[in-house]
Amino acid sequence: MKEELRIVISGGGTGGHIFPAVSIANAIRTLRPDAKILFVGALGRMEMTRVPAAGYDIKGLPVRGLIRPLWSPKNIGVLIDYLKSKRQVRAIIRDFRPMAAVGVGGYASGATLDAAAAMGIPCLIQEQNSYAGMTNKHLAAKAEKICVAYDGMERFFPADKIVKTGNPVRQTLLESNISREQAIASFGLAPEKKTILLVGGSLGARTVNESVLSHLDLVRGSDVQFIWQTGKYYNASIMERLSKEPKMDNLVVTDFISDMAAAYKAADLVISRAGASSISEFCLIGKPVILVPSPNVAEDHQTKNAMALVDRDAAILVKDAEAAETLLPLAVKTVNDEARLKSLGENILKLALPDSAEIIAKEVIRMAERLKD
Repeated sequence: MKEELRIVISGGGTGGHIFPAVSIANAIRTLRPDAKILFVGALGRMEMTRVPAAGYDIKGLPVRGLIRPLWSPKNIGVLIDYLKSKRQVRAIIRDFRPMAAVGVGGYASGATLDAAAAMGIPCLIQEQNSYAGMTNKHLAAKAEKICVAYDGMERFFPADKIVKTGNPVRQTLLESNISREQAIASFGLAPEKKTILLVGGSLGARTVNESVLSHLDLVRGSDVQFIWQTGKYYNASIMERLSKEPKMDNLVVTDFISDMAAAYKAADLVISRAGASSISEFCLIGKPVILVPSPNVAEDHQTKNAMALVDRDAAILVKDAEAAETLLPLAVKTVNDEARLKSLGENILKLALPDSAEIIAKEVIRMAERLKD
């Protein structure tokens, strides 16, 4: 009988880190139902609620991100919290006794994998973006395997450690059998009309929201339907603004969409930020997309993610600074262009890397079993 498998998975901060982490955990459990999996996250970040909701235990660290400029005196407190987190994670590792550690990016993964490597635990990191993050670049020397989603990542990591796996996505998207008609009906919209889905990530996107608000006349006069996820932070002010406008039957507004499989199925075209997890989802379902990279991310990595698709005519890019003026008119024009939609859908589907979570899970299990031997 095989010895019980114990794995630590660390990272979070955004849905783009949490969804892949949970997908990897689920794949490990599918392959090894006996596996014990413990997450390590950052206190106060969304993983502390999202991970337990997915059925996994999580420990929180007081770790937080560096403040810019880096010479800010406030970073003394950040450093103290990091050292405190490393002490705490050493205690967690001694108690849990993992056979492998997985880092998916985010504040907690640096402290966790630093400690794990120092204690002789084999480590794997998963880099979602086409431009490696600071934490994963720091951890690369300590990792046995580095799982990536894009070509050319040897400019950041040792080539002999890289495994191109793609990014794990939410299983619900791949397992859903909902039809377009059912999906459209679930939003109270008409199946015969073209539909645009606007999403700004798990917290919303000011630019995407302002793009709609500045073109309400276009929305009102269009024969196109819109599903608009505002994000919880922006929803109240947007609803107040819309309350002063005539009702639009072709516009569905919500702060958060829990069933993204239905939303994607309903949409003929998606407008989205260019987070790595979102892009991987669009590739797997072959969904035409206009990407509006966030300028508020390290090393402008969302633009680099987007260009990896745009260079293959697999997506359209609108710069954040130009979105308020051009995004909605371009989206309406594109969704009514059948040939363009078909081309975008076919080209983005060619970039899909399926079974990412299972491939990564097998790498993790191999590392863990080598430690046992």
